[in-house]
Amino acid sequence: MSGDVNELAAKIRLLLMDVDGVMTDGRLYNVPDAAGNMVETKGFDSQDGIALQWLNWKGIKAGVVSGRVSPATAERARQTRITYVYQGHIEKVPILEEILRDSGFDKSQVAFIGDDFTDIVVMRRVGLAIATANARLEVKQQAHYVTSQPGGSGAVREVIELILKAQGLWSEILKHYEIS
Repeated sequence: MSGDVNELAAKIRLLLMDVDGVMTDGRLYNVPDAAGNMVETKGFDSQDGIALQWLNWKGIKAGVVSGRVSPATAERARQTRITYVYQGHIEKVPILEEILRDSGFDKSQVAFIGDDFTDIVVMRRVGLAIATANARLEVKQQAHYVTSQPGGSGAVREVIELILKAQGLWSEILKHYEIS
């Protein structure tokens, strides 16, 4: 991690992210409900989930902006206390602008994690642009930081640890779990 990334991460008050390919591995599963209707679901990483809780503990907000609408995403956001949940939005810049107005944060205080072309326009408008290891090459080229882990397999956790370490908060998390 470069010093520049550390400096950018030290300012972050809001972590926004895409869902499919970032919080998940991008796979969508269609399973039948009790009536035989097909329902879409997806899998989320448990270590990403606890890290999202840590952000909440430290007063750093989180949000998702997804092109797809999914009850699984809404439930994951509820479980992990994600503040901003926008689904069904392929055009993400207006959503970013709305979130900035609502939160009162400057764009320099916002990080965004993305993996595909629709994320680049947001990445260009925030203080810390992050691409997952599984992101398209063009997305990685726009990022300040590329995770070593792919989406759905710890990429979000990696970013949260980066932010907490840059802000001097990581030792408090370790102490909470009696890790010295």
